[in-house]
Amino acid sequence: MLREFVQLNHYKFAKKATDWRDAIRMCCEPLEADGSVEADYKEQIIASIEKFGPYIVIMPDVAMPHCQEGAHGVHRTTISFMKLDEPVSFEEGNPEKNAKLFFTLASCDSDQHLENMMKLSEVLMNEAVVEKLMEADGPEDLLRIQETCLDH
Repeated sequence: MLREFVQLNHYKFAKKATDWRDAIRMCCEPLEADGSVEADYKEQIIASIEKFGPYIVIMPDVAMPHCQEGAHGVHRTTISFMKLDEPVSFEEGNPEKNAKLFFTLASCDSDQHLENMMKLSEVLMNEAVVEKLMEADGPEDLLRIQETCLDH
């Protein structure tokens, strides 16, 4: 999966975001760049978080920004990755709702989406991989993590 992020240019590394809304806009950039999603997709995600709370923070330091399947402006079922050096808070005073790693989901094909979710689960259940992703600085690190931790 990490190799796919590099091959598709579906990754971004940044120092920090001004707030969680900025982080959502930033993590959608790789998907917008290749036409996987339209520009308004990020605003739909922001509106969902404003309505339902920080449901996208699935574990400390890890967020999975997404909207409902078949959301307007989604043209491809895919995932992108973003790592921030400084965590962003989705809920003030609750460090459990901070995120540094973002796996942005876009879905218009439920079968492909389920396959993507299974691959992502494999990555996130591997504590060594998550720890290494927290230290990653660029695409070469993603490839190295893939080779050393995920390719068996």
